[in-house]
Amino acid sequence: MDLKLMQEIVAEVLDIDPAEVTTDKNFEKDLGANSLDRVEIVMKLEDELGVQVPDEDLEGIVTVGDAVAKLEKLL
Repeated sequence: MDLKLMQEIVAEVLDIDPAEVTTDKNFEKDLGANSLDRVEIVMKLEDELGVQVPDEDLEGIVTVGDAVAKLEKLL
């Protein structure tokens, strides 16, 4: 999983600087994402990477690092 791709998509959805998107950042607390933003980010990543994140796994994706780890397992 390419962190640069993650940074680009998160920055686009949340309208923030990609440099703010690091693996230790919490989507909601640090980056200001709401639950719909998180779903949009995951959907864009799924489309870009050609994978499907199971719905039950979405709750466990709290930080950028969580998303990277989950997507790496699916690739």
